Amino acid sequence: MPTEHATVSKSRKISGIWFIPLLALVLGAYVVIHNWMTQGPSIEIAFKTADGLEEGKTKIKYRNVEMGLVNEVRLNDQLNGVIAKVKMEPQSAPLLLKDTGFWVVTARVGLGNITGLDTLLTGAYIELAPGSDKTEARTFVGLDRPPLTPADAPGLRLKMTSNHASSVSAGDTVLYKGYKVGRVETMTFDPKDKLVHYQIFIDDPYHELVNSNVRFWDISGVSVSTGASGFKVQTGSIETILFGGVTFGVPLGVKEGDPVAKNSTFKLYKSYKAVLENPFRYGTYYVVSFTHTVKGLSPGAPVEFRGIKVGNVVRILFKEGQAEQIDAGHEGEGAPIPVLVYVEPGRMELSDTKASLTIVEETIRLGVGNGLRASMERGNLLTGAQYINIDYYPAAEEAGLGTFMQYTTIPTIETGLAQLEEKVTSILDTINALPLADTVATLNQNLVSLQSILDNQSTQELPAHLDQTVQELRAVIGSLSPNSDAAQTLDSSLLSLNRTLANLESLTGTLSRQPSAVIFPSSPEVDPIPEVTAQ
Repeated sequence: MPTEHATVSKSRKISGIWFIPLLALVLGAYVVIHNWMTQGPSIEIAFKTADGLEEGKTKIKYRNVEMGLVNEVRLNDQLNGVIAKVKMEPQSAPLLLKDTGFWVVTARVGLGNITGLDTLLTGAYIELAPGSDKTEARTFVGLDRPPLTPADAPGLRLKMTSNHASSVSAGDTVLYKGYKVGRVETMTFDPKDKLVHYQIFIDDPYHELVNSNVRFWDISGVSVSTGASGFKVQTGSIETILFGGVTFGVPLGVKEGDPVAKNSTFKLYKSYKAVLENPFRYGTYYVVSFTHTVKGLSPGAPVEFRGIKVGNVVRILFKEGQAEQIDAGHEGEGAPIPVLVYVEPGRMELSDTKASLTIVEETIRLGVGNGLRASMERGNLLTGAQYINIDYYPAAEEAGLGTFMQYTTIPTIETGLAQLEEKVTSILDTINALPLADTVATLNQNLVSLQSILDNQSTQELPAHLDQTVQELRAVIGSLSPNSDAAQTLDSSLLSLNRTLANLESLTGTLSRQPSAVIFPSSPEVDPIPEVTAQ
């Protein structure tokens, strides 16, 4: 019987049964890697409280599309707030920027509106508002209140500041000529600069109405004023009367400005009257000093250039002026009193911009060299109120710009009543300098001498002698009257003299015609006019 031998193979083969777990491992790794590569980012959002936040239930939404889910809610390290860990969808990655906003949407009832009523049925959720910053972020600070304007809304976002908290608050409307064009988004108080800060939004296309020269003022409630014409009542819309509001516009006399950039800052005025009192944004400070009294000059007094108001008096720097004199060692020498004034280029028909400040400063610098001076004039004779006048005085003494503290000084000149007072004072000083006592003593001495002359006997007899002389003069004049003998004798002598002169004239005529008539007799001259013969 033949014997069979087994063939032994030296190579080992893998059994096909292992293919199934290997495939599962590959598929599992693929799923893990795929999930890791395709899952959305994880973020953290800090809130003050956990109101409306529930782990595994609270969703993140953008335009009502689910973008993530809250996985965990815990206290922060300082125990003064909460941190919500959120797993976001992959498509949310481009929206997670540095200035992206998050807030909890719940039912809210405010003075102006009611929002979030749908959350009463569906539950609270977190709303996402994408930002405009290109920097990505994974940690955020949630907003206490939802923004009143979407981040991507067309329009212009601006800032306002006020030195007092008015009736304007977040949610109030912004009007232009009574028409609603925007809203107040936020209101905060900064203890560092002690100002109230507002953020407002002007909707498109009304944001084109805003330029660098517009002014914003409070139009809340009802404003009542009285005057010579009676009562004047100013109101906005019913909404602003009840809830408050802001309006804006270009004040009368101010030119239209240039377009403004987003987040530009404006001042919020208390009323339109306050706008008219100071309608310009740009100005520059100067100091003018006076050696005479500044009685009647008070803060707010006008600064004029040839009758045109160009600014206001800010305050009288009396304390600063005295301190400078003490530092200079001139205490008690009657130092000039400096006055701080504020000049606004917009009042000179210049644009209300920083560039106009340079124009004004250069104009004043050149003008001082040509006699530009400041003076204090009396504006009202009844009240004694005074103002600062700036004008050219070609005859003024040469002077230049100076400095006082950090301000430029304009040289001054005394005019009007001040100049008159100075001249009167000079005259009185001259009179006081005269030797009046010596003059009076000499006059008294002369009067005593005159009295002694009058008391002299010869002086007392002088009227009698004078009377006798007058009598004699009258007698002489009487002897020369027409009826006196002397007058008749004089007339007879004058008659004889006239006859002699007539004969002499006749002789002179004969000699001129016949020089020989002195020696030879002359024939009678024929009468050229024959006599009439008697009939």
